[in-house]
Amino acid sequence: MATRDLFELLALERPLQVADIGAADLGEAPVYKALVDAGLAQLNAFDADPRQHAALRQLYGDRVRIFPQVVGDGAPATLYLAAPQSGMTSLFRPSTDHLAFFNGFERLGQVERELAVETTRLDDIEDLPELDFLKMDIQGGELAALRHGTAKLARCAMVQLEVSFVPLYEGQPSFGDIDVWMRGQGFIPHCFTALKKWSIAPVLRDGDFRSPFNQLLEADIVYVRDPVAPGGLDPELMKAVALLAHHNFYSIDLAGRMIALLAARGDLPADAFERYLALVNAGA
Repeated sequence: MATRDLFELLALERPLQVADIGAADLGEAPVYKALVDAGLAQLNAFDADPRQHAALRQLYGDRVRIFPQVVGDGAPATLYLAAPQSGMTSLFRPSTDHLAFFNGFERLGQVERELAVETTRLDDIEDLPELDFLKMDIQGGELAALRHGTAKLARCAMVQLEVSFVPLYEGQPSFGDIDVWMRGQGFIPHCFTALKKWSIAPVLRDGDFRSPFNQLLEADIVYVRDPVAPGGLDPELMKAVALLAHHNFYSIDLAGRMIALLAARGDLPADAFERYLALVNAGA
């Protein structure tokens, strides 16, 4: 299916607003890239590390707005800067004991310097529109950002978060903390896009500290506005769920359910579901 086909079927009135908090380009294409490249989404990229901005501009050109704010609870904080390629810069101090539990993390989590910063609440950023999709990977700061961004997320259809099963930072919220909060906001888990395990020190598997046995470390989890009883969801939000479910995660069943409900309500043509399946099959 061509990227624009579903957008036109859904008769969306505007490009979606996507935010990526912790948007540093670490060599992996984000799930929203096809929508942004096709002009069907505007990217609002957050990264407090200016070393990452040039790569983001080169990758997205005029389709990205870069925000340098450190997203948090609005209070002063300390940013613990690790090597850029490690992805472990955080508002939380690394936990010596937890880093030592895993092979290799004492080196990967080494702090190069500390920086006093002012954090900004998502809801206080005037230039940031209400969001349709949020992706966030800020090394433990996700829950604080969510709690202070409820207005910007009031109409958010899907959220992708990095969550930790064994937190690597002092005071870092766990997966359980985040899951309880997200459910309280009307979201349910949809899928894991990545599940990372890591080897426990000092045992190595095949001499490679990155080769795990069974210990869970972290995951990228996707939450969706509760689709089980979507009576309270307005049509535009349901359309956003359908577009994001299909193009970001290839969740044909979730997208199809939204389209079928919209057609049954008269918010899309009566044959919209059949047309969607035809587009899917044509692209299979």
